[in-house]
Amino acid sequence: MTSRKLILFLLVVLLSSLFIGAPPAAADSSHARIIRLSLVQGDVRFARQTHGDPLSDSSATWETVSLNLPIRQGYVLATDKGRAEVEFENGAMAFLKENTVLEFYDLSLNDSARTTRLVLRQGSASFYVNPAGGDYFSVTGGDFTVEASTRTRFRLDNFDDGSTVEAYQGRVSVLHHKNKNETRLEKGQSLSMKAGDDSSLNVGRLPEEDDFDRWVSGRIDSVSNATSAALQYTGSPYYAPGFADLYTYGAFSNCGSYGYGWRPFGAGLGWSPFTNGQWIMDPSIGWTWVSFQPWGWAPYHYGGWLFDASCGGWFYSPPVLYGYTAYPVGPIRRFPPRVHPPRPIYHPVTGVFVRQSGKIGVVPMHPLDQKGKTPLNLERGVFSGVGMKGVSSQLLPVAPGQKWETLKAPPRDALSGNLAVTAPPIRVSRTFVEGQSGIRAGSPDGHSTIAFDPVERRFVNTNSSSPSSSAASSTMKTSGIHVENGRTGTPTVTPSGVTPPRAPVNPPASRSASSTPPPRNIAPPPAPRYSSGDRGGSSSGSGRGGSWGGGSSSSSSAGAGASGRSSSSPSPSSSPPASHPSSGSGRPH
Repeated sequence: MTSRKLILFLLVVLLSSLFIGAPPAAADSSHARIIRLSLVQGDVRFARQTHGDPLSDSSATWETVSLNLPIRQGYVLATDKGRAEVEFENGAMAFLKENTVLEFYDLSLNDSARTTRLVLRQGSASFYVNPAGGDYFSVTGGDFTVEASTRTRFRLDNFDDGSTVEAYQGRVSVLHHKNKNETRLEKGQSLSMKAGDDSSLNVGRLPEEDDFDRWVSGRIDSVSNATSAALQYTGSPYYAPGFADLYTYGAFSNCGSYGYGWRPFGAGLGWSPFTNGQWIMDPSIGWTWVSFQPWGWAPYHYGGWLFDASCGGWFYSPPVLYGYTAYPVGPIRRFPPRVHPPRPIYHPVTGVFVRQSGKIGVVPMHPLDQKGKTPLNLERGVFSGVGMKGVSSQLLPVAPGQKWETLKAPPRDALSGNLAVTAPPIRVSRTFVEGQSGIRAGSPDGHSTIAFDPVERRFVNTNSSSPSSSAASSTMKTSGIHVENGRTGTPTVTPSGVTPPRAPVNPPASRSASSTPPPRNIAPPPAPRYSSGDRGGSSSGSGRGGSWGGGSSSSSSAGAGASGRSSSSPSPSSSPPASHPSSGSGRPH
């Protein structure tokens, strides 16, 4: 190797290690991933750590959430009279309906493969998943776990009397905890099962969409379109969370040699970052900036900030294919071609903490700042008191040659800004009620009167206790009107038959102190361990190890019920793993 080539090689290695290396937050590989609360409507709360069932853990501390809250492994998110949306760093999305409790059981990272295991403790939630090769995504609720290995949208409902899963896009595999069988659902199919009773399993068609389903569809469409529009300004092939908000709440403009920069709508020359938010202390990564602005995730956790008066002042520079469009033309200030991180690097805050004479401030992070070195934006001033309660934010000018000490992180008692403690969520329960059944579930003796109603999304008793109510129901049926517990509606005619209208559901009742839910195996199964040649995953889940078996299950259709996943020791899959489409990069479109 010639000296010239050696020098070039060392330069590339040095820059790669500098900018591609794992951030300090990723030191613990089991807690390397951080996702965000991307939308909050109404009453939403969270707990950082719980033991066992979050709804029964009296020692758990519940706090009010803040928009753009970073969510870590072990967190539990709960809605009361509100809804929430969670955006994952690979483009997956979770949507929580009212009175829902979702636990982020496992958010681990193995090389470039992301493992996501969630537990729906109660309520209703929808999920959009578009995994890349090697990613694993599952949601456990009630007596089964739903796995998604391709682009999929599904809904899961979990209450004390039973659980349902509905596939709106793609396909999912439903793993049954008790008998280790597997049922595969295709688009347009739903599965229901009574709590603790595998024999009650039933597969049917989807019910009519309700308001929550339509809300989820609208959110997915808007985020997909806005993300696609924003990515055209970065030149990066990698998805980054929060890009959709940049397109919705601001605009990109060409800043000459800097490439494209972003500023929020309405920002004047005097606008500066770190003006609307608060600090939150994370036990693992320290102080984290949480912006109150709807666009405030990406600019404060990815990329960096630049200042140019001709571009309006401060503007955000998102992570891009460095060396092509982002930063000033000139020696040393550009990356070599094609040297870029494998994914956008997360920062607790896109700012550098500095100190002088006991006073601590933050300087917006320049895209080319080096760890431990004087921040390049220091000459623009130091923001002091940012986000601190009772302290007004002020810009401290920095005179030429003035020295400020660069800190790895501020002391834990240097800042303030904790979330308010609130009451724990209330456990809710659905009980068996009288009504007409849309789908009958099986039973050992073939005479069960308990069936799943796809309209009400609950299990009902098909026997009426009142002769008069049976007669009234019969009369209404003959007149073409569907009756559900005294509520009426017009049936919908579809190519597959008549679908009952979705009637309003009574608000769930709080559980009494003496009420005890049926025993449920709520622990999710282990994620499959793929070999280096199996990173593409498998829609049948045949790569699963441990007691969950695999291998010998038949490829029967979802309509035929369980596919007979074997509970014996696992055997290698006889078919090659399913390949992911080129769009499987995690983008929500």
